[in-house]
Amino acid sequence: MMLSSLRPIVRERRRNAFTLLEVLVVVAIVVVLASVSSVYVFRYLADAKKDQAFLQAKNIEKAAKAYMTKQETDPEMDPLTSIVQLVQPSKGAPFLEGGASAVTDPWGKQFSVSEGSGANGERIIEIWTTAPDEERISSAKRRS
Repeated sequence: MMLSSLRPIVRERRRNAFTLLEVLVVVAIVVVLASVSSVYVFRYLADAKKDQAFLQAKNIEKAAKAYMTKQETDPEMDPLTSIVQLVQPSKGAPFLEGGASAVTDPWGKQFSVSEGSGANGERIIEIWTTAPDEERISSAKRRS
């Protein structure tokens, strides 16, 4: 008689914890989701640096054009041979604020400058740098 009274108690016992297998499955799913999303996050960050470099190049290009315009009216000014002249001119206020960091790309390299002539003889200036994946980022064209 005593055994029959114990049976209902044993059947009512509930499981209060997860098994090791269930925990491992959940951890595996989380790891897979994290690894997939990290690929996209790193790609997004790389594209953001390229966009930042483009915007910096455009700002440097505007400062260089201002420098060249002033140079045309002031013959004592040195010709633009280096981007550093925009932040440390030989006389007068800088054309680009921010010091050396203003002419440094997001990867720590200094921007390069190329000068040429347009179809109607106007001076064209291009500010550019190269990303770690060897993509050229230029003030002359927007990234696609």
